[in-house]
Amino acid sequence: MKASQPKTRQHLSLTDNALTRYFTFSALYIAQGIPEGITFFAIPAWMAMNGKSPMEIAAFVAVIGIPWSFKILIAPLMDRFTLLNMGRKRPWVIFGQLGLIISFLSLGLVSDPLYNSFGLMTAGFFISFFGAFQDVATDGMAVDVIPETEQAKANGLMWGTKVIGTSASFVIGTWLINTVGFSIAVSSLSVAVAAIMFFPIYFRERPGEKLMPWTPGEAAPDSKQTQLRSWKHIFKSLYKVIRLKSSVVFGIGVFAIGIMFGLMEVHLPLFTIQELGWTNTFFSQVLSISMVAGGLLGMIVGGYLVDYFGKIKMLTLYLGILTILISAFASMSSLWSNNIVVYIFLMSYFALYTFLCIAVFASAMHLCWKTVAATQFTLYMAANNMGRSAGAALMGVLKTNFSWEFIFVCIALIPVFMAILMQFVNFKKHRVRVDSFVLLNQTLVAPRVIKE
Repeated sequence: MKASQPKTRQHLSLTDNALTRYFTFSALYIAQGIPEGITFFAIPAWMAMNGKSPMEIAAFVAVIGIPWSFKILIAPLMDRFTLLNMGRKRPWVIFGQLGLIISFLSLGLVSDPLYNSFGLMTAGFFISFFGAFQDVATDGMAVDVIPETEQAKANGLMWGTKVIGTSASFVIGTWLINTVGFSIAVSSLSVAVAAIMFFPIYFRERPGEKLMPWTPGEAAPDSKQTQLRSWKHIFKSLYKVIRLKSSVVFGIGVFAIGIMFGLMEVHLPLFTIQELGWTNTFFSQVLSISMVAGGLLGMIVGGYLVDYFGKIKMLTLYLGILTILISAFASMSSLWSNNIVVYIFLMSYFALYTFLCIAVFASAMHLCWKTVAATQFTLYMAANNMGRSAGAALMGVLKTNFSWEFIFVCIALIPVFMAILMQFVNFKKHRVRVDSFVLLNQTLVAPRVIKE
């Protein structure tokens, strides 16, 4: 036996065990969902409950959305640099998770947060920054180690657990804020984020790699072959794949649907609290139940539906139903006082939201080239988050000038645009082109691997 090859159990590596992959990525997505539930839902609802204006709430959501829009600046660093003997992306996942823990704790230290907009926005910005950082690394690692046949199923579990983490932190966070105060509420939830650090520390990407820099292990051969060490090759490879028609069309589509998500994220707490007269506690409970139900459905059948019927068919179906649902609700203003009608709308919307996100993520992974997976996948997600931020900012303008009904109708038109665009995406043709790039890339990387 070679002295340099450490003994590792097979279940400790993500590439060798499907259950390990599912548990690890689900846990990491819960870690993203907990602070997101606080920053994107609980705090805006809390602000609305305390009489803050739509412009103030929209400004907060827009600011915390900025880091998610610029993930593309982080991703190339992860594709270019890493501690390869610990894995291509796992070192970055650990770093991002650590930063997320620290920044989430710092939110609880903001004094008088309701009247300290600068402090609240600054802490929220850094939570989003490290959340985005961890997200880029996690997604890059997922594209790298999850087989194509498992991508839809894995995305169903990942996105479902994130939605559950978001909704659970939303309702628990809202209850804690109203019961024990802002600082204790945020600090309490940060403990759960810290506990999830166990997963990226304990599970390797590939057999034989180091757990930590000071433990024994070595880089896996396929990691050496895939990893590029030249900025020129990274950006040249990225340009080759993103200029393909399906990449361009998909990027425009996810930006458009991001605008819808951003509008709804700001619209719902304003609409239910300031128009319907709900309390932030009641809103958090209803929204949490709706999100959990959607998340559970997504985990159970979301991935299987995409696998069975195909990505384009399911994307088109979800987008079409979303348009009908939102348009129908806009035309029922006389029934908005009936809570049952609102419950049905919210539960239907969040179920469709979860299913749509699963299909979008699985589609984005399928379009990615592993050599630049972190950067390419992040480019799609950055386009979506730029749309979210734009939608959040746009909400303040729309509410100042237009009625609730008109805003709902505007939101309902966005899925139609994306559904039309998705008909121009061809996954089979795209994969053929990417496979031809892989063969060319091996001629670039192989001589360097031999020399090392």
